[in-house]
Amino acid sequence: METYTSIPEDLKLAVLKKIKPTEAERKKLMAVQEELAAEVKAAAEKLCVPDIFVKMVGSAARGTWLSGTHDIDVFISFPEETSRKELETRGMEIAREVAKQAEYAEDRHAEHPYLNIIYRGFDVDLVPCFRVASACQLKSAVDRTPFHNEFVKTHIKGREEEVLLMKQFMRGGEVYGSELKTQGFSGYLTELLIIYHGSFEKTVKAASSWKPGQKIDIMQHSELEHNEPLVMVDPTDPRRNVAAALSLDKFCMFIDHCREFLKSPEIKFFFPACPLPLEDEEFLEKLESRKSSQLAVIFETPDVVDDVLYPQLYKMEQAAASLLSEYDFSVVKTGVWSGKTETVIMLELISGTLPNVKKRIGPPVWAREHAEKFKAKYEGAENVFGGYIEGGKYVFEIRRKYPTAKGLLEDQLLNSSLGKQVHQNVSKGFEVLEDTEICRLKDPDFRVFLRKWV
Repeated sequence: METYTSIPEDLKLAVLKKIKPTEAERKKLMAVQEELAAEVKAAAEKLCVPDIFVKMVGSAARGTWLSGTHDIDVFISFPEETSRKELETRGMEIAREVAKQAEYAEDRHAEHPYLNIIYRGFDVDLVPCFRVASACQLKSAVDRTPFHNEFVKTHIKGREEEVLLMKQFMRGGEVYGSELKTQGFSGYLTELLIIYHGSFEKTVKAASSWKPGQKIDIMQHSELEHNEPLVMVDPTDPRRNVAAALSLDKFCMFIDHCREFLKSPEIKFFFPACPLPLEDEEFLEKLESRKSSQLAVIFETPDVVDDVLYPQLYKMEQAAASLLSEYDFSVVKTGVWSGKTETVIMLELISGTLPNVKKRIGPPVWAREHAEKFKAKYEGAENVFGGYIEGGKYVFEIRRKYPTAKGLLEDQLLNSSLGKQVHQNVSKGFEVLEDTEICRLKDPDFRVFLRKWV
């Protein structure tokens, strides 16, 4: 087992200097939180909605937020006996009343509706929830969040800086964020790792030896078996895995990030250099050196939230790869990039063209009934080059229907499983660009993606 030296204190201090909120930032956050709480109470009174509690949750409420991030989660808590319909209706009425003071508002939907607003420069979620007695008696998935809040606040005291270091370290390794686009570590999961291991350094050292199936049960109360790569049993709900959203690849990327950091602890692991957009000339050089085929399927980005969009994009990515493989194209890798106006599915193939000829191998000659049916189907048929016996079986050489990957995608992609909104937008029109044609895509963010791609 590899032994590692301790992480230098001056490195941690240098990172904290960049990421720890200033006193002025903290005061502003506290003032805005108090203002929002007062606005919610005033709205509830105005709308004659009694017995409403206001709870600040999330990293802002727990003192584990990074400098420069401006997210506030406001939970509008209704009595447990409230009906789901009343919670949704009255909760959104209160939220919309508060939103009258906001710079921007947008309806969003998880298990039930909530409102996202921009308020004094802060990104605020106004979320109705039920006030239940314990996390085992949930009426809605969001009801557990206040319990998470209390658990972390009780157990994190004195370790807030360790959480900040871990969050920034995960950002540097591109594994932070549990949304379906990223499939990484949530803020709550990060806090629980620090609570369990005690510090940033101990967590990094422990994670460097993880294997899929790693299980952490802080309260020793697990009730269910889980099969995800990392199992962090929710200390407030023995049936739930906090790490359920973490993909195998992001789990392994984090292990690798920890190992490389421990070999040579440097600030670049927290703040990696931002890659520059790939220029045309560089892309053409890469095409020449790789000698593979690059395809980009482009269509208009669907107007849906990321948690709806990205599962459908990943589904399309796999569907396109399966389609190509089904028609004998060898896929090297696939990728997804999505911008405000355009979305691109990238595919790298060993070759984008195949010979016109394709072999169809039939049954052995002695399996008379099947063999004769096979022979009758191809002998003298259109698009058949010829037939012969090889290894005791009938073989016919036929003309390949799709000798180019581009032609196959253009003709058959819409018949693949793409997901509702993605299928709708692809149906409106899509384009398949090949190799040098990809230079037509000029979006700087796409060009950064392209640099990593090649």
